[in-house]
Amino acid sequence: MTRKLIAAAAVALAMTTPVSAQAVVTVSSEQTTTWVRNFNPFGQTSARATTLDFIYEPLAIFNRRDGNRPNFRLAESFELADDLKSITFTLREGLKWSDGEPLTADDIVFTYDYIKEFPALDFISVSALLESVEKVDERTVRFNLIEPNSLIANTLVGMPIVPEHIWSEVEDPVTFSNENPVGSGPLTEITRFTPQVYEQCRNPNYWDAETLAVDCIRLPQLADNPQVLAALANGTLDWATSFIPDIDNTFVAKDPEHHKYWFNPSSLVAYSLNLESPDENNRKAFNDVNFRRAMSMLIDRQTIIDIAGYGYPLINEDPSMLGKTYESFANPEVQAKFGQYGKFDPEAATALLDEAGYVDADGDGFRDNPDGTPIAIDIEIPNGWTDWIDAVQITMESLKAAGLNVKMSTPEAAVWTSDLIEAKYSMTLNAIASSFNPYFPYRRSFNPDDFGKSRFSAQRWTDPEVMDLLNQYTRTKDPAEQKQIMDEIQLIVAENMPVIPVYNSPAFYQYNTKRFTGWASAENPFVSPVVSNANPARLIQLLALRPVAQ
Repeated sequence: MTRKLIAAAAVALAMTTPVSAQAVVTVSSEQTTTWVRNFNPFGQTSARATTLDFIYEPLAIFNRRDGNRPNFRLAESFELADDLKSITFTLREGLKWSDGEPLTADDIVFTYDYIKEFPALDFISVSALLESVEKVDERTVRFNLIEPNSLIANTLVGMPIVPEHIWSEVEDPVTFSNENPVGSGPLTEITRFTPQVYEQCRNPNYWDAETLAVDCIRLPQLADNPQVLAALANGTLDWATSFIPDIDNTFVAKDPEHHKYWFNPSSLVAYSLNLESPDENNRKAFNDVNFRRAMSMLIDRQTIIDIAGYGYPLINEDPSMLGKTYESFANPEVQAKFGQYGKFDPEAATALLDEAGYVDADGDGFRDNPDGTPIAIDIEIPNGWTDWIDAVQITMESLKAAGLNVKMSTPEAAVWTSDLIEAKYSMTLNAIASSFNPYFPYRRSFNPDDFGKSRFSAQRWTDPEVMDLLNQYTRTKDPAEQKQIMDEIQLIVAENMPVIPVYNSPAFYQYNTKRFTGWASAENPFVSPVVSNANPARLIQLLALRPVAQ
């Protein structure tokens, strides 16, 4: 038997071997060539995608499909002070960790003190916003802020809360793999773990156990989009997030009664040029706004959407990054002043490169820096992400036609993520999560406190004025003042073009109604149901599922 057949047989066995629990949802939330047992909720590269939300429940989830209203989880309420300088969270009564120990305000205070002691854990850079965190009583915690912040609740709930009685004994929380997690969410028990499959089952002390109708989730190891498609098509997956080409024919048509999907515009997919690239010659080019503008005008967005994206995405030609997702926030001056740099225009792009001095100085057929040093760009994309790989191949055609020396490399997704976080790459496609307000993607992209912690700031560009304006934005509740500030931010971003928008990706979500009901859909859009770890609202979807009577 060949290695491929052996691997395929192992995957099939992993997906069909039953567990003792009655209601098991088979899920694909990430793609990798092997499972590594790591459930560290602070980990950004190695932790399993089912760690946040399912093992470590947030204080609250802001539901964008419900007017951004908070769905309270560990907390039952919060109150923002009138001066916007503090916020108080009240926990639910009787909360317990999965090992039966009480979950109290002490754990909240411990977590925030902990991430201050170990800054590498603070992947949302929230410590820089906090003056102090204090216990009011066993169920009440007050966060005192350095500056007024009208949106602080949305940020705070992004930090996982961990049990003091476990993590206070951990010597190195950055490298801690947390193989047997003690958590607060609905599915904390790792009942089976192999390189090909793992199962994550009920928390015996979950506060909302009456709502939870799922006993376990099963995660088969699937390496790439084609493997996910095969599993979806044969009906073995219940819930997935993956790019699926020609989805109506390749997935839905296999079982029209049960195979479903729902796509709606979501994350911005954009090219990032690493302004701190290890390659000195690339750094020279990437830090020149004229080079970035020319690169943008060499990207055939519509062809990428039509061919690589099968028509699913929504084009984004907005130099300020916002696009149609944030249309209500748009400053019309952006298009008037800088709109041309978001359009596919090879002739204008080559003219700009010529004018800026990027010509072939040594006669090798490739453009060089104005000082004559060579430019060689490696576009790094995760292995198996077929739609992005196709997008890059389309982009490379126009870049090469313009005289640029480019190639593509395809490392494992974890390596790619690490390279972006550590600024070890040249150029990449990146996805920047959407929100109800552009404040959040702007802050995640350009906050220097996130450098070295998050792949969303991989371009390593910041601007003191932008950061000051973002801080001003949260110090006021006045909509008119907020609009004026957001207008200014857009103009600065558009002028500098630190990120090159391509399209807004649909929120890829596929589901199978044969074994479970309660799925969100276009007809019942009660929540964003995408099962990726970038979407805390997936917990609301999990709690809505009900097994079909057999």
